Amino acid sequence: MRPWIIWATGLLAYIVAVLDRTTLGVSGLAAADRFNASPSLLATFVVLQVVVYAGAQVPAGLLLDRFGSKALIVAGAALMASGQLVLAFTESLPAAIAARAVVGLGDAVTFISVLRLVPHWFTPRQVPLVTQLTGICGQLGQVLSAVPFLAVLSAAGWSVAYASVAALGVLSIVLIMLVVKDAPEGHVVTAEAMSVRQTLISVRTVWLRPGTRLGFFTHMGTQFSVTVFALMWGVPYLTVAQGLSAAAAGTLLTVSVVAAISSGVLVGIFTGRHPQRRSRLVLAIIASNALVWTVVLALPGPAPAWLLVVLVVVISVGGPGSMVGFDFARTFNPTATLGTAQGMVNMGGFLASLLLMQGMGLILEARGGISFDSFRVAWTLQYAVWTLAVVGILITRSKARKLLQQQNDQLLLEGAGSLDGQGSR
Repeated sequence: MRPWIIWATGLLAYIVAVLDRTTLGVSGLAAADRFNASPSLLATFVVLQVVVYAGAQVPAGLLLDRFGSKALIVAGAALMASGQLVLAFTESLPAAIAARAVVGLGDAVTFISVLRLVPHWFTPRQVPLVTQLTGICGQLGQVLSAVPFLAVLSAAGWSVAYASVAALGVLSIVLIMLVVKDAPEGHVVTAEAMSVRQTLISVRTVWLRPGTRLGFFTHMGTQFSVTVFALMWGVPYLTVAQGLSAAAAGTLLTVSVVAAISSGVLVGIFTGRHPQRRSRLVLAIIASNALVWTVVLALPGPAPAWLLVVLVVVISVGGPGSMVGFDFARTFNPTATLGTAQGMVNMGGFLASLLLMQGMGLILEARGGISFDSFRVAWTLQYAVWTLAVVGILITRSKARKLLQQQNDQLLLEGAGSLDGQGSR
């Protein structure tokens, strides 16, 4: 029971992180009024969040290897609470942007730190499922921002709503301090302090492990499509290009969350029972994403409602699919550098998402703004990312399998040598 209590406490911190991540998205109109900012300027908040999150992953992983999960979760919660508190009371746009960057930095360290708890507290058979549960249950934070946070914002105003979120972050800090331990034996420092040169060598070593790169390309190929759809271009695409109402578009985003949660459980069970088939599952998810987008984009006009539902459901499976990348990192990396490896994996999908957001924006602007035809061209950028990810998966999978086979052969030789030695005595 204790592992589940510790995991649930860490999960609460991640739920609060997702809440912090999504509050600005549901309060966009209020933010425009408060900071007297145009929609395009407010969009920089989203881009800034992704830039900070992706850019901080490797440093966050190194810190995680050095100081452990508990310290990083507390630090992340403190950063996010501080940023939200500044947002609650400032009316300066530069201060708000800086506060949002601080929130993104705290968010960046939280997820991989909670994931790092899982292999310490659960059996290897349980780890894939608990990893999936961490990712999908964390999305409850998005529900908190869309319902209770928005209700408080409407009833009590900006400052009370954001201060309440900051208070929730403080509560999570207290619970983490009281409940969470890095491992059953207590605090584990898995890496000693290193010089800059040693740090760079360590990062290079982790990246050169084929299992790390396999996780990176897995995360890249599965996660970016649904992330870009949910964070930036999905609602404009559904309402302007596909002709849906705002309410219908919101319903489809709700369907996306339900699909991700449902498929996440199935992906976790499958990868736990069939670890040797994980890459096949990932390739199938990528292929299904590419196929459903091809069908939708090939249509000369707006897609029927049922096909849009299929599109949203299929791309939403990419979220749980990206979690398999962390499982690859765990399988092919020693515990001492697991945080760094998980940070590298987590960069894959967010770097791809950032590039696609920017690239689509440039195409939409070049083609005269948001329209059915311009979106049709812009979404085709996805095929370049899928191609790169699939090639990367196939190459690194082959290398990872060869390395694993060499390690198994070495263990067999060492075992045979040990038996020969006993027989000679």
